[in-house]
Amino acid sequence: MSITVSLILVLAVVGWLLIRKGGLKAGHAVAAVLLGFYLHDSSLAPSISRVMESVAETISGIRI
Repeated sequence: MSITVSLILVLAVVGWLLIRKGGLKAGHAVAAVLLGFYLHDSSLAPSISRVMESVAETISGIRI
């Protein structure tokens, strides 16, 4: 559960910075959409959460 909270915090900061800067590119739009899905209790939010947890788990398992 802690990974979800920190991901929401990161996406919120990214969204805030994008609003302050005023420019919106494709990567920025993806971050804003993900933030919206996490904050809104929609039917797609659990699926997106599972995908993001899987990606985070995969990244944390990479040994450099």
